[in-house]
Amino acid sequence: MAGHVTAKLKRSLKALALVIVVGAIAVFVARPFVPFSGDDAPLDQAPASYMDMEAEGGIHSLADSTDSEIEDRARRPVEYVLQVASGEKLTDLLGRAGVPMAEALQAIDALIAIFDPRNLKAGQKVTVTFDPSPHGFGQGDFNLISLPADPIRDVAARRKAKGAGFRPEETKRLVTRQVAHYAGSIRSSLYESAMAAGVPVQVIIAMIKVLSYDVDFQRDIQPGDNFEVMFEGWYDTKGKLVRHGDLLYAGLDLSGAEIQLYRYEDSLGASDFFNAKGESAKKALLKTPVDGAKITSGFGLRHHPILGFSKMHKGIDFGVPPGTPIQAAGDGSIEMAGPNGAYGNYVRLRHGNGFATAYAHMSRIAQGVHTGRRVTQGQIIGFVGSTGRSTGPHLHYEVLQGNAQVNPMSIKVPTGIKLAGRDLDRYQAFKRQTDLLMASIPSATHVAVTAGKPGFKAN
Repeated sequence: MAGHVTAKLKRSLKALALVIVVGAIAVFVARPFVPFSGDDAPLDQAPASYMDMEAEGGIHSLADSTDSEIEDRARRPVEYVLQVASGEKLTDLLGRAGVPMAEALQAIDALIAIFDPRNLKAGQKVTVTFDPSPHGFGQGDFNLISLPADPIRDVAARRKAKGAGFRPEETKRLVTRQVAHYAGSIRSSLYESAMAAGVPVQVIIAMIKVLSYDVDFQRDIQPGDNFEVMFEGWYDTKGKLVRHGDLLYAGLDLSGAEIQLYRYEDSLGASDFFNAKGESAKKALLKTPVDGAKITSGFGLRHHPILGFSKMHKGIDFGVPPGTPIQAAGDGSIEMAGPNGAYGNYVRLRHGNGFATAYAHMSRIAQGVHTGRRVTQGQIIGFVGSTGRSTGPHLHYEVLQGNAQVNPMSIKVPTGIKLAGRDLDRYQAFKRQTDLLMASIPSATHVAVTAGKPGFKAN
């Protein structure tokens, strides 16, 4: 009986001693992970072994563990899950985890073969793993760094078996490429309604961009109008979209007036969006050269707010916040860039087909925008301001045909490409295939589609 009590007492004393040792080590190991703000470290930055203990009832549960369970716990690798701080480099993060600089550089050198550390984003989680200590609880040598490179790929650098440097590792998640189809009614705006229907933000932005050649989103869309979109994406085994692909179709029904745009890849591998007639969606000029623009003064005779008498307003004023980027409405060359009297900071571009565009009252002209240089459609040429004769921040935008200003809202802007002959025949066959595919996929669903079907190109 006495021997049984003595043995039980020894086990209790052994467990108590382990509690003291583990507590001391946990405090020491957690030290590198104190956040810069001085607040308590979040749980996801604590050692995994410590988190396991928390999940199992805390350190006190060791007293109820068997010797073999305690030994098994001591043999586990020690993992730290850190969040990348704003502006933090991978070397800094590994240093924060307690990795020696020489080993950190070796691991990063191996990782560079499959991942560019410059793509690291603030808030991204990185797992740093150490071998178990050869002396029991605690951490041993640095063994592994791992992180998600993108939604379908994890990358890592692991210490080689003999301890001589690190090797890169890459793991791909099981995903399938599918086509998704969404349609719905617009209540307030296309963006909000498509978001509510479940369309990914990046797809909505791509949709708005391609439709913006034909649609004035401030004035053309009314409640009750309808949208339809089809795009490719990569889905995991649970049906969750992990990465969006190309926009394949964008359509609007604006009070009975239909706009249908299909992504078509020609025989040379070049892709563009075309309407039902085979005309390129891309026009020579954008309808509005600033995002979120609201017309505050139209083209025509008006009472001038500064001069105090009626005067012909030879452009359109867009009310947008100061500093908003201004895009080149089309490809062309810069005829003038600089101060221009009442226009303030001013840029005029000469395009093909006899058109020119002018942009006035800029707060500043973008770097590299100089007379004689070429610009491309959508390129930032300046920023909204209130220079010159202006009552407040806005963009004064003019379209010139020849040398005379014309109403930007009423001109017929030529399209880029118009398919004809065999090219048009191939496109019309492709369009029919795409229409059949959309009809076969219920709205707000996605189905696997093999290579060669609409929107896809054989690998």
